[in-house]
Formats: sequence, C-alpha cells, structure tokens
Amino acid sequence: MMIEAEQPLPADEPSIPNHIAIIMDGNGRWATAQNLPRIEGHRQGVASVRRTVEECARLGIGQLTLYCLSSENWKRPSHELDFLMHLLEQYMIEERSLLMEQGIRVQMIGRRDGIPERVLNEIDKTIELTASNIGTCLCLAINYGSRGEIVDAVKEIAAEITAGSIEAEEVDEQLIADHLYTAGMLDPDLLIRTSGEMRLSNYLLWQISYSEIWVTVKCWPEFMESDLHEAMEVFSKRERRFGGLS
Repeated sequence: MMIEAEQPLPADEPSIPNHIAIIMDGNGRWATAQNLPRIEGHRQGVASVRRTVEECARLGIGQLTLYCLSSENWKRPSHELDFLMHLLEQYMIEERSLLMEQGIRVQMIGRRDGIPERVLNEIDKTIELTASNIGTCLCLAINYGSRGEIVDAVKEIAAEITAGSIEAEEVDEQLIADHLYTAGMLDPDLLIRTSGEMRLSNYLLWQISYSEIWVTVKCWPEFMESDLHEAMEVFSKRERRFGGLS
C-alpha cells in the first residue's frame, strides 16, 4: 500500500494505525553531530513535532501520543530542563490557533508535580480550548514513566479495596487499564522510535503489549512526513495476531 501525500487515509481501515505512539529520541545527538548545542536539537525537534502532528491530522490518524519528557529526564542539567520547559510553554501558546484550525484535541499524561506552574497553565488552557475538537487526539506524555503510572494505578486500586468500593477478586486487566493515565484511550497500534535505539525507555509498557514497532536510525529532528509514511507502509504489511494463530 503506497501512501500518497495528497490522499487522506481512512483511520478505520484495518491497515491504517488508529493510534501511533512515538519515542522522539536523538535531539542531543543530532545537535552534537551538527556541532551545535544540545538545546538547538530540542528546538529543531519541535519543528518535527509540528510536521508530524499536522501530517497525522491530515491523514486522519485517531490519536498520536508523543513522549515529550520522561520521569527520568529530570536528571539532565538544569539549563537543558529549563529550555525544554520553555519550548513546551512556547509550543502551547504558538500552536493553539493551528490546533483549533485542524480540529486537534490535546491531552496530557504523566505526573504534574515538578512541572513549572506557568507551563501547566498553558497546557491546561490548550486542553480546555481543544476539548470539543473531534479530529486527531494529540496526547503529550510529560513527566511520564510507565512504571510510575502502574504504581499509581495499583495504589488507587488498593485504596478502593480498602474503602470497600471494590473487592480484590474484581481486579482484572480492564480494571487496571481503567486506572492508568491512559484510561479511555485505545492502545497504540504502532510504536515508532527514532535514533536507532532498540529499547522502550519506560514508555507505555502496559499499553504497547501488542503494538507493532518500527525503528529508524534517523534522529528526531530529521524525522519527516516521508518517514511517517514509511512506518505506516511497514505497519500495513504486518500480520497482527494478538497472541493467536495466523
């Protein structure tokens, strides 16, 4: 199946991923290779975000989840983290009108603690403004870690058992899924990782149990619409068995 840029894709077609999740890796390495400061890699990474979001919206992809900041990324130098927060705040402010124009709905998953209040305010404004949009859902994983997400879910379930609102015997996969940050969202069909690294980096570990995975050696600032098309092309040729037989 060749993907033509000018032909929108029906997201309900079996060969088209309804939910794409991306590990946006390699900003710093790209900058180093260009003899630029690491923060310039993050700046160029925002341009890749813009391209990818717009293309997913144009193609009719139901949901795009981007790994913006992991819970482990707080170990980075403070000046780099400050710049990342600035970029996130700037993106929320500058992209709002375009997000509305394209009918994109914004959501966030991750822990709010540690994120500057001014950044959270802009994120919340964008989430509220776009809440009624019916196009692509752009889910931003910020201060997100999958193990922490599962721990938080277990704590909530344990509290409900203690309170007597549910019985321990009622705990099953669906109940756990309903207590994750992603409750109500579809699991990703396709996971894309840039920079050639072959690891999951604590990203959506529960949700990607049956996701197809596509890795490119390109760093995130180099990721273009054609790379998204290539990933979708590969996805369309995969046979998804979900643990069963072909």
